[in-house]
Amino acid sequence: MSARGWVVGVSVVVVLGAGVVVADRVALVRAQEVVADAIVENLDDVQGEPQVDIDGFPFLTQLLAGSLDEVTGHVEGATIGGLAMTDVDVVAHGTSTSEPYTAQDATVVATIPSASIQEQLAARTELEVAVQADGDVLRMSGDVLGIELSAGLVPRVEGGRLLVDVEDLQLGGATIDVGQLPGAVGSRLTDLEVPVEELPEGLELTQATVVADGVRVTAAGTDVTLPTSAP
Repeated sequence: MSARGWVVGVSVVVVLGAGVVVADRVALVRAQEVVADAIVENLDDVQGEPQVDIDGFPFLTQLLAGSLDEVTGHVEGATIGGLAMTDVDVVAHGTSTSEPYTAQDATVVATIPSASIQEQLAARTELEVAVQADGDVLRMSGDVLGIELSAGLVPRVEGGRLLVDVEDLQLGGATIDVGQLPGAVGSRLTDLEVPVEELPEGLELTQATVVADGVRVTAAGTDVTLPTSAP
């Protein structure tokens, strides 16, 4: 082959290769748009534009194989499990591209704002209380029969349930045991639960940590059924 013919041949390969890369990137962008649209359709009260990234190159080979290596998503806020949450991050591995859409494993991390927890505890205790972060605990304050109430709340996850333990309870400035409170009041401050319901099948709460603006919760699982449409 002449030098000119060799150059032409290489040029054709480069052009074809570039075309494949462009097609791969176009398909990737479209797939990310589909996932973003599905997030909006399947979650309530979504705030902000969903950010979606599908990792791995090339993308088309993953699509043809029927499984996406890693899909990550982020939204500023949404209602999940009946609770308004913020700063929602999702990571899914081995996501199928045909129905039923599932992930080999998935993790959702989100913040339950103090205001949402306050609303749940007020309904549970039937007390006028305010809740805000105080270091590594939540501080609940309110009024009981005209006496100032203050208590530290420590969130934990047990059996997939978000529970809150009451510690350093103070009433009128005196530290007391919950069991010493009048029955009607004391019973409202024990076995406190913040219900997080209707998570996707396969996901379960695993961790809860107090952060500046509420409680950062993690839900994880395997063989997770996804409520969003895959590309």
